[in-house]
Amino acid sequence: MRYSLVSRFKGTLLGGVLGESLVINDGNKYSESCSQFIKSIIPGAESLIKLGKLDLDEWLGLYQKEFNPSPENSGNQINIIFATIPVALFFHENPVKLRQNLLRVLKIGNDDPVIRDSTLTIGYAIAQSLTEKLRSQTLIPQIISFIGETETLLPQKLLIVDQLLEERAGIERLKAQLSKEEKLSYAVAVAFYCFLSTLEDFRLSVWRSLKLESADSSTITAITGALSGSYNSTVGIPANWQMSLLSTDSALDEERNLQQMLELADALGAVWSGVYNLDSHPHEFSKSGSLMSNKSVPISVYAAPRVIRGE
Repeated sequence: MRYSLVSRFKGTLLGGVLGESLVINDGNKYSESCSQFIKSIIPGAESLIKLGKLDLDEWLGLYQKEFNPSPENSGNQINIIFATIPVALFFHENPVKLRQNLLRVLKIGNDDPVIRDSTLTIGYAIAQSLTEKLRSQTLIPQIISFIGETETLLPQKLLIVDQLLEERAGIERLKAQLSKEEKLSYAVAVAFYCFLSTLEDFRLSVWRSLKLESADSSTITAITGALSGSYNSTVGIPANWQMSLLSTDSALDEERNLQQMLELADALGAVWSGVYNLDSHPHEFSKSGSLMSNKSVPISVYAAPRVIRGE
């Protein structure tokens, strides 16, 4: 394995946080914006860690406590997609279960087809990175097959991105050729361009997405960051960028958020492997069920599919 699985889990979560937060320069606004990705991730991750499986009723209940899940609002649309990322991490090794469970949790989006296709697209790409099967030349055709029949414009936009990547076209051609109809599918397609055009370089992928100066910049960079983080792991995320999460007026809160993302990724990887016993680690959780930002030794237990984990 090129990178450890838990490092890819962490890279996915930290990449999303960094991608979203780097768009905003003002410290006060930063804290609020950054919390949206984190808030979206936590309910599903904690439910999977607590139960060791996907319990849809509990997952939906935890999410609905945090958000008012109205898919008509574009901000809620992306929160719904972010909220499914722990499911993509947990079921990454089995494409059939991955698709089934992503579709199950999308009930919070009232089966909105654009949210559905965007979620399947991002979830599949993350899974391919985690299993080290991602190939830039074949990823987009595979994603379109994974989505299946649909009336949305996302497959068409992804095919345009695929063609532009083959021609090594620049961002200006991308902006000229890619329709902005269906705002969310546009953001997803652009994020995939930024990710796949600089596949091995997290910094450059996110930097290119920042330069787009789009109204959806935070969405595009968050998706780009999560995709590139899953592929390049924490090893590929510049240390000074990770430290930038702490260079705000509310550095203590951001340190807790950063630590919480790392703990969630560690625990999720351990539970996925089938060897993490929650009852043996009660100090990891507060009375409310949230992971605590303590100074304990991080969990680092994980394994390849079917080595430790039972069927």
